[in-house]
Amino acid sequence: MYKYPIIVFEGIEGSGKSFHIKNLEKYLKKKKIKYIKLREPGGSKNSEKIRNLILNKSSNFSRLTDLFLYMAARNENYQSIIKKNYKKKIILIDRFIDSTIAYQHYGMGIDKKLINHLNKFILNNIMVNFTFLNIVNMKNLKHRLKRRSKKNRYDNFKINFYQKVQKGYIQISKNKKNYMMINSNKKITENKKIIIKKINSILSL
Repeated sequence: MYKYPIIVFEGIEGSGKSFHIKNLEKYLKKKKIKYIKLREPGGSKNSEKIRNLILNKSSNFSRLTDLFLYMAARNENYQSIIKKNYKKKIILIDRFIDSTIAYQHYGMGIDKKLINHLNKFILNNIMVNFTFLNIVNMKNLKHRLKRRSKKNRYDNFKINFYQKVQKGYIQISKNKKNYMMINSNKKITENKKIIIKKINSILSL
């Protein structure tokens, strides 16, 4: 279907997205397929600096400051990584455009038009080719967050915030063909097979 797509893994905390993107990375290495991987916030050197600022537990930014910091990190990724690798390598991203809409719009109530405008301004016409949306129930979310040895600022919100964000993700994904919902309440091995099967289809392997 695509030679060098942008593939994004989305989902709230504890949804398994980071695990599955790492598993896909191993698979692509095994197949000797060219790719790069980055995360948001983070990825490039400057974006990682911004990530440390955003996720620091002692940080207490207003919701607009949070948004602009995320966008600044995204701009750094676009300028230093995404732009030069677009359509030359597979680009794997751990959270991207839709995470900003889910968290900052659905979760925090920031105007969606502003978020869309900033994304378009930063990314020009770059489009995501496929998104895996990882869903988790609140019982498993609580359990997984409790087990984390290191928690950042975004691991400490109230449960109703994560519920709003996840509902936002589901709303974003409605009627989109380039989305696949992954139920992370199921066994990891089952979901690994589902994702790899879909990847094979996307890459025509």
